Amino acid sequence: MTLAKAFITGAVVKAPEKRFTQNDMAIAGFTINFDPANEGLIRIVAFGQLAETISSTINIGDNVAVEGRLQINSYKLPNGKDKKVFEISANSVEKISAAQGATNPSAVAQNDNIVSFNQDEIAQDLIDEDEIPF
Repeated sequence: MTLAKAFITGAVVKAPEKRFTQNDMAIAGFTINFDPANEGLIRIVAFGQLAETISSTINIGDNVAVEGRLQINSYKLPNGKDKKVFEISANSVEKISAAQGATNPSAVAQNDNIVSFNQDEIAQDLIDEDEIPF
């Protein structure tokens, strides 16, 4: 069994783009920067109701926490070289804080997979000590 679970936080640098499969399932993809030196970009992809919620609540500049499965996609560039892209298939996305200048940072849709919380909350309350493997 391969474990590829990912937990990451960062600022949204590319707004969510919503598409639909042939079976009308929503897919939303956006990019976050997890490195203060602006060199750590990763693509986030969500499906179904989570994708619908993300596309209507997440904006450029928002800080988010993402939990999901790390995956590697490969494709060929027009010049024939192979290209690998890392992305996270999201199980949940939490809006940590809204972009600066947002009119109402607490106005975030609430459902099973996306929630908002204030940065003033104590981080220890968000960590379940029994789930840490060391």
